[in-house]
Amino acid sequence: MTTRHYVVPVDQTQWAVPGESSTVFSFDYDDGRDRLLSLYEKGKEKQWNTNTRLDWSIDVDPESPENFPDFYIPIYGSDTWEAMDEKGHAQLRHHMSSWMNSQFLHGEQGALVCTAKIVQTVPDVDCKFYAATQVMDEARHMETYSRYLREKVELAYPINPNLKSLLNDIVSDGRWDMTCLGMQIMVEGLALAAFAMVRDFSDEPLAKALNAYVMQDEARHVAFGRLSLRDYYPQLTQAERDEREEFIVYASYLMRDRFRGDEVWEYLELPYDECIEYVENSEMLGEFRKMLFSRIVPTVKDLGLFGEKVQKAFLDMGVIDYAAVNPDDLSAADEQIADEMEGRRQLAGSRNGHDENGNGGNGGNGNRNGASEGLSDVDPERANEIAATIEAGREG
Repeated sequence: MTTRHYVVPVDQTQWAVPGESSTVFSFDYDDGRDRLLSLYEKGKEKQWNTNTRLDWSIDVDPESPENFPDFYIPIYGSDTWEAMDEKGHAQLRHHMSSWMNSQFLHGEQGALVCTAKIVQTVPDVDCKFYAATQVMDEARHMETYSRYLREKVELAYPINPNLKSLLNDIVSDGRWDMTCLGMQIMVEGLALAAFAMVRDFSDEPLAKALNAYVMQDEARHVAFGRLSLRDYYPQLTQAERDEREEFIVYASYLMRDRFRGDEVWEYLELPYDECIEYVENSEMLGEFRKMLFSRIVPTVKDLGLFGEKVQKAFLDMGVIDYAAVNPDDLSAADEQIADEMEGRRQLAGSRNGHDENGNGGNGGNGNRNGASEGLSDVDPERANEIAATIEAGREG
């Protein structure tokens, strides 16, 4: 994706983050924990090619509510929204889709850089093995979101300042566990919940399939963070654990506030103060923002970083109830949905003379029917919860 796709001129096409870290070699090649090595095997087996797995021949209308439903838009239902005509609504859908997918893309590059750094700095061979597979995953995700923005949305936004600030803190810290905590647990955990919103509730088949396959990878990435850090954090002093908890609080508020869409209101010259006030007080958007922490809260608790400061912050944000969720169940559901979607794609492909990689009658772009088939296996409780939120927003 070239800079010509950005809505505003991008003066800085590269960003250098200074930092210090130590490269660690390990010569204990037989050392390995069974669950991490099992995750490494799965990482090798689950590699996929975005150019053959997804059906890139699907037409995408970025201005259509099927691609970006109106209830995804933070100011949906506001006086500003109601005063706009359909042309204005269509333009706003286009820009919100661009803004959201652009942040996905920038976040994936952050994950690529961080995981490469983990390979370099983590002391254990089993962690190096798995992190190396994730580097390839993140490169594929960057390629995928870049192509979607370039070919389907045809518009892009620069990195959100809050995301950039958080990535700067994560990348510049030389300690491997802080890189892992910041990226694998916080950024990836929130991304999983955001991807799920598209996978479960968008009617656009390419975006639906794209996010399902990315989520299958991301579920492994969060699991890697849990497995590697769960063994490490009991070894730290209380002061060191307190520092990690303070970072969790800081990162949580920063990520919560990154979803206000400030850049869109400014670029479209909408009444900025009115938009921000509505976003901050919108009950429906508040519920969506809470759901973004559905993966982070139970994972942080599982790591034992659930002290008074963290609990107070999660209580303040209204997300403390997610502590009762089992993160293993969420990961298993993500795997199952992607596996079943892939099974349908391969079955549809074989019926149409395609090979197992999706090559065949439509030029190696997979099968439209397989990609567009609905996801009947979304977690019913989660689906009902979000559907109720959506309906409340429509009525309000």
